[in-house]
Amino acid sequence: MKAKKFDCVEMMHRGAEEVKKKIRGMTKKEEIAFWRERSRKLSQRQSKTQGEGKHEPTVPE
Repeated sequence: MKAKKFDCVEMMHRGAEEVKKKIRGMTKKEEIAFWRERSRKLSQRQSKTQGEGKHEPTVPE
C-alpha cells in the first residue's frame, strides 16, 4: 500500500488546534469579534479572487 502524501483529516485537526490556541482565554464577546473579523477577511479574499476570474489557494493568516 502507498504512503499518503496528504492527509486531509490531519490537516483539519491541525487547523482546529491553531484556532483553539488563538481563541483560548477570550471572552465570548472577543470570540464573536474574532469570528466576525475572520469572516470579513474571507469574504474580501473570495471577492478578490472571483473578480480576477481565477481561483488561487489562500493561506490562513
